[in-house]
Amino acid sequence: MPDAPSARTLEEVDFQARHWSSPVIGPLTPGSPEHKKATADMFRETFNPYKPSVIDWPDLDPETRERITSLPIWDIAVHTEGRARLRMAAYAEMIEDPELRDAIARNAWEENRHKEVLSRMVEHYGIKLGVEPPYEMPKNPEWAYLVTGFSECWDSFFAFGLFAMAEKSGLFPMELVETFEPVMQEEARHILLFANWLAYHRTHLPLLKRLWFEGKVLAVLAYLFYERLTLLRTFDEDGNEHTEDFNFAVRGVESVTEETIDFVKLMELCLSENDRRFSGYDPRLLRPQLAPACARIALTAVRMWKGVFNKAEKKEERDGGEVAL
Repeated sequence: MPDAPSARTLEEVDFQARHWSSPVIGPLTPGSPEHKKATADMFRETFNPYKPSVIDWPDLDPETRERITSLPIWDIAVHTEGRARLRMAAYAEMIEDPELRDAIARNAWEENRHKEVLSRMVEHYGIKLGVEPPYEMPKNPEWAYLVTGFSECWDSFFAFGLFAMAEKSGLFPMELVETFEPVMQEEARHILLFANWLAYHRTHLPLLKRLWFEGKVLAVLAYLFYERLTLLRTFDEDGNEHTEDFNFAVRGVESVTEETIDFVKLMELCLSENDRRFSGYDPRLLRPQLAPACARIALTAVRMWKGVFNKAEKKEERDGGEVAL
């Protein structure tokens, strides 16, 4: 058996997984050879070599164990990682460019490792799942890759905030939080890769193909919006029903903290955590924009509404006071 890695080694690996900068001087123009190489190099050089098979899962007290095993996320989490691996692997096989093909193939491998982490945790804590569906290679790899990429961009944005909330709440043991920390940071790397692949891919499409591709992107976003309005029900081997909520990343606040968190604080936390997760990577690489932009628009709308509501409430109080006089 090899020696366990030292604390210093783990710290170095963790630092390398969170910090990367291209040696190229000047801009990394989206679509340029320098941009493509930086994207692929970032993903390869920030790899974290942790092994799911040697994770030491912490013992949990009965209350914490019940809280974790009752979370309605495990079915959808395991199944999502299983589908993501095949979708990314299928799309990687279509790519002719060796650097991008290698990066996306590595992404597929890491998705499979995420599934292994979750599967081992589920087994260790005796969490019952619904029957796992068969995973099949997608018939339209590009569509499947876009669905997975945009889905991860959306879900990760909210997951970053919820993960920070879970850490601060104290409802989950720090050992368990630390176990999943590398997985969370890998999600940041995954969507960083997707955002830069997307920008590179767009610039290399002829006009008609670009228009068709943008239509496909809009269709993917519409599909994901519809998917997050639905619940999928499956059954385990004992016949018990399991509900898979595709929008748990947004609805999961009550599962990770006992505090009452309003919408504004949640969005502000998601935005700050999103910035923190990406802060160590070369700022010339593009960041995912859709979820943060939606959050900022929603924050502006809510703040404006609160301002109007507060003014109306104060006016009503003043008018009521004048009548009383």
